[in-house]
Amino acid sequence: MKILVTGTAGFIGFHLVNKLVQQNVDVVGIDNINDYYSPDLKFARLAEAGISAEATAWNKKVASSKYPNYLFVRMKLEDREQLNHLFETEKFDLVCNLAAQAGVRYSIENPQAYIDSNLVGFANILEACRHNQIKHLVYASSSSVYGNSPKMPLSTSDTVDNPVSLYAATKKSNELMAHTYSHLYGFPTTGLRFFTVYGPWGRPDMAYFSFTKNILEGKSIKVFNKGDLYRDFTYIDDIVDGIERILLTQPKVSYKIYNIGNSTPVKLMDFIRIIETTVGREAAKEYLEMQPGDVYKTFADVSDLENDFGYSPDTPLEKGIGEFVKWYQNYFR
Repeated sequence: MKILVTGTAGFIGFHLVNKLVQQNVDVVGIDNINDYYSPDLKFARLAEAGISAEATAWNKKVASSKYPNYLFVRMKLEDREQLNHLFETEKFDLVCNLAAQAGVRYSIENPQAYIDSNLVGFANILEACRHNQIKHLVYASSSSVYGNSPKMPLSTSDTVDNPVSLYAATKKSNELMAHTYSHLYGFPTTGLRFFTVYGPWGRPDMAYFSFTKNILEGKSIKVFNKGDLYRDFTYIDDIVDGIERILLTQPKVSYKIYNIGNSTPVKLMDFIRIIETTVGREAAKEYLEMQPGDVYKTFADVSDLENDFGYSPDTPLEKGIGEFVKWYQNYFR
């Protein structure tokens, strides 16, 4: 079996690849390694998976020195010609599309990046899957599609017609595009609405990363909406377990959306206290108003994923934060 995973220099993609290749699955990974956050961290993730500095070259296949069943190619999803060539030569069975321009707040500053990557790039993935007999496409959506819905927990049966950021709008568009392709061309697609994912090798633009960094450096942390926010924090290992279960199971329906989260919302101030306890320092806090594009609360109804795949996230927040802080202190020592 051969799987294409996009976004493999990213947080979730990196962890998913490491899990798949250790189970003797052949994986080809692609990523454009953009500078939305430090490319150094992205290259470090690749190096951890045995991908050398040759990965800086565009459209060149680089073999992992650690995993004989892993190849990496630096590529843009918007590059339709190169993407189609990769599909035609590698003959993938399955595709997991995790590549996207991430970040709710950045989508307010640079909307074009989201149009190019999340809409044009995803359309190219769908077309390549259509023309290359892909058995199943699993792709990343986001809990942000729910907007500021007051109904909790958030369920995939809820109406999601009122996104509050362009990022959310592109993710909802991906779901609609996938539905159309499944309906018209008959290949199964499964969308995953990720809730707040955290853990080692995480993204520097995420709050838990900047909180840890600033507390350790003796700097203040920015606490939006004066701490009155709730997030469904989900540890990376639980997320990867869920993705793998879905990806490697033959779908029973042609189109499906799942929430993938922890189903236990945590108040931001309680989350900060766990980081403070783990680090051993109290944070100086700068209390701010709600950020544009932010949502007040996320709370995932994951019953469909539990029923269909036995998904059961079980990493306590204290353990997950402990693992992240340990990685952070080692990486930045």
